[in-house]
Amino acid sequence: MLRVFWCLLARDLRLALRRRTDVLTTLFFFIIVVSLFPLGVGSERQLLQLLGPGVVWVAALLASMLALERLFAADHEDGTLEQLLLTGQPLALLVLAKISAHWLLTGLPLVLIAPLAGMQYHLTGTAIGVMMLALLLGTPVLSLIGAIGAALTLGVRGGGILLSLLILPLYVPVLVYGAGAVEVSAVDLADIRPYLNLLGAFLLAALILAPVAAAAALRISLE
Repeated sequence: MLRVFWCLLARDLRLALRRRTDVLTTLFFFIIVVSLFPLGVGSERQLLQLLGPGVVWVAALLASMLALERLFAADHEDGTLEQLLLTGQPLALLVLAKISAHWLLTGLPLVLIAPLAGMQYHLTGTAIGVMMLALLLGTPVLSLIGAIGAALTLGVRGGGILLSLLILPLYVPVLVYGAGAVEVSAVDLADIRPYLNLLGAFLLAALILAPVAAAAALRISLE
């Protein structure tokens, strides 16, 4: 089963590299949103430090959503999803492979360029480190939860709007605790532990439940 997981993961990564525009769109969207916000609110250092964590997290959340609608759409159109159902392999494992590819292409790049975003908001080195750690824990949760919505809206007309309505409320706890960890790091590093622990708990729960739920939603959508 692990061999199947790695084969599907590598396949999705290869296909994504052939369509670099889709990957770069997500990255550029994040950069543009983070860069334009200071132009709108001014260059006051204290204000930017206060707003920075929330802006970065909102931009990361919206950037992650850009690619969700395409998570299963291409495989649905060419019949690959039906073939995956017929392989006899656990569909939840195959879904987890596709979610992992989505995170590697959308979530991980956001974690890596987070220091550049933090510098625009005059965040300290400690705050930037906490922000990267929070994004590392939180962005996989966004991909996992988003996969459930993408599976439920697969093949539905106007699915992008419906997808946003379904998953945005579920993203709120990740957004609150992710941005909160960065904000409290400026006061006391010991205070960030509850925030990171909760993000870790969200990640663990999503890893266990989201692939199963997304697999069930795919079966319903393909019937």
